[in-house]
Amino acid sequence: MIMSGSLSLPAFRYGGKNEGPRLLITAGVHGDEYLPMLAVHHLVQHFAGNPDEADSIRGSLTLIPVVNESAFIEGNRCGSDGKDLARTCPGNPDGTTTERAAAALSAEIEKADYYVDLHTGGTELSVLPMSGYVLHSDEAILEKQRNLARAFQLPFCWGTSGELEGRSLSVARDAGVPAIYVEYLGSHREVAEATAGIDGGHPLVHGCLNVMRHLGLLSEKECTSVAPESVEDSRPDSGHMQVCHPAPATGFFNSCVALGQQVEEGDLIAQITPPGSANPLEVRANRSGKVLVLRDYPRINQNDATAVIAEPYPNT
Repeated sequence: MIMSGSLSLPAFRYGGKNEGPRLLITAGVHGDEYLPMLAVHHLVQHFAGNPDEADSIRGSLTLIPVVNESAFIEGNRCGSDGKDLARTCPGNPDGTTTERAAAALSAEIEKADYYVDLHTGGTELSVLPMSGYVLHSDEAILEKQRNLARAFQLPFCWGTSGELEGRSLSVARDAGVPAIYVEYLGSHREVAEATAGIDGGHPLVHGCLNVMRHLGLLSEKECTSVAPESVEDSRPDSGHMQVCHPAPATGFFNSCVALGQQVEEGDLIAQITPPGSANPLEVRANRSGKVLVLRDYPRINQNDATAVIAEPYPNT
């Protein structure tokens, strides 16, 4: 158990008998993102059932299936104190429940050599399966992150601003730990996959194991069958999904595009109809690119994100 103040997080540790890197994999930073938690639980069960394989790991592996237990119990993105853990890092060991969880997570990140943080779009958003990283000022760390993102073998890689604070990856950035985050669907699409069950062939499980192969923790050859599309965008708010294409009003949400679709600036991407109105309000694309995130829920609040478009940007 990881202890920070009076809060503890369940961690499962494997390897450590052989020389190699220390890899940390987490899920459940947000309490309504279930597929990653199930994927990490599958890894825990896999290594618990194969102790010889666990002992042969070159380096060490730490798995944390549920970082934010309070949010998981609430069934929400945020915990009982209303705080978003992904805006609270590095946290406070003597603070609120979320602040203490953030402090415990930050301590684990700072001890790692590499870090993978697994996410989905949660209850209301769906995200094209992707791996992301911050555009680190240290070129050597940045290149390691690019390689980790490719190794996860999802169809899209997204490099975004290194200036965003409060996140697990900002802790890794400041500690000089190469790190990626993963997004995999969300909303009803996530529920459907979670209900079907997570096994070793699921992309989240496969991706974690392939990162282990890439780093040499496992002896098997790294899989490189997927050549991901990559976009990097250094603009200050890039990567902040919750502020993109905000809804002009509270109302009923109707998407006019599909996840993964290529759109042009000015294209209609959504309509929001306020209660009691017969006239939908339009949201149009403010840039050209691929629809990386899409709201997937029939109701929306004013200023909530409707979609995120990943646009190639000249990072010069």
